[in-house]
Amino acid sequence: MPKIHPSAIVDPAAELAEGVEIGPFSIVEKDVVIGKDTWIGPHVVIRNHTTIGEGNKIFQFSSIGEQPQYQGYAGEPTRLILGDRNVIREYCTLNRGTAGHLGETRLGDDNFIMAYVHIAHDCTLGNNIIFANGSSLAGHVDVGDFAIMGGFSLVHQFCKVGAHCITGIGAICFQDVPPFIVAAGNSAQPYGINTKGLHRRDFSDDTISLLKRAYRLVYRNNLDLKTALEEIDKLAPDNSAVLTFSEFLRRSERGIIRR
Repeated sequence: MPKIHPSAIVDPAAELAEGVEIGPFSIVEKDVVIGKDTWIGPHVVIRNHTTIGEGNKIFQFSSIGEQPQYQGYAGEPTRLILGDRNVIREYCTLNRGTAGHLGETRLGDDNFIMAYVHIAHDCTLGNNIIFANGSSLAGHVDVGDFAIMGGFSLVHQFCKVGAHCITGIGAICFQDVPPFIVAAGNSAQPYGINTKGLHRRDFSDDTISLLKRAYRLVYRNNLDLKTALEEIDKLAPDNSAVLTFSEFLRRSERGIIRR
């Protein structure tokens, strides 16, 4: 049975699974689904059209599934979908999607979202991501698995942040951040491959070496992007990490960060 504090307000139409705990003065509206063993701390507001998976922890004063900060929003039943085992710390704001776009904001599993983070409408986050305090996404941003956003990093709308990258404190990203790299500054610029992070995740020395060579082709050899990609294709056609890097560059619509 769910454990609901007497001061909490939970709509009878909300669906709470076994082991859910709702803290003092929290509010859970109708059309909310919360998976088993999820802990909701005090003073949390979970709005309509929100689905929360299993084993999540949501700390005090967070706003989950609020209407998007989008002037064209007209009350459509868009959604926020949160996966499993995520940690959402204090004062975070996670907005649901907008009609005519994705219609949902979605976070995967095992993400660590620190205090004061804002995730705007229609964003898509993968798994095992870390957002340090105060980092924020504008609308329609995609973030890949294992990315780390440094404190107070900002990402412009419609940008993509690649897997396994890391941003420095206060990085401001107006263009796509390729996977596996370190990005810092205002505007954000590339500063090499995220070697320490890749070692922690058991990437081989050979793969890291190949990624460094691919990085140099894009950023250090004074090649245009088309030529750099042709050279990367020759570099390691069967290496999945290098392929991930090159495919991200090919799919970029906003362009990638540059020095």
